[in-house]
Amino acid sequence: MSERDAQWAVAALADVRETWVCGAGWAFTARYDGLELLAYGDARDREGLGRDRPGLASAVLTRCRESLASPSAVPVVLDGIDLFGYPAAEVVDVLGLDVPGLDVPGLDVLGLDRYPGVGLSVALPGSYLSEVRISA
Repeated sequence: MSERDAQWAVAALADVRETWVCGAGWAFTARYDGLELLAYGDARDREGLGRDRPGLASAVLTRCRESLASPSAVPVVLDGIDLFGYPAAEVVDVLGLDVPGLDVPGLDVLGLDRYPGVGLSVALPGSYLSEVRISA
């Protein structure tokens, strides 16, 4: 997806604002009802260790910190599961993940075998998921 296509898709719901991400050719953010989207693309590997990635490289949905103690007003659904609609422990259980230490602040849940390129984060112990990352 190109920058223009990505911004066009998001602009129907939220005010799109350009931002900057190191190594990305383009980036923008948008806020909607307690969620913030960061999308960026045309990522360049300046050190030559990986590969350049044209098009959308990553999209990150983050919940506003003050809303982490309750379900999100906007559903964010993966495989029929509202990731921000239930406490993190329940979501991780339904996804079939074994995540010890889910009560650790700032925990990143990586390596979702069924969902390559998807990462989840928990900001506060016993709260709802705080972030969903999708990478190309």
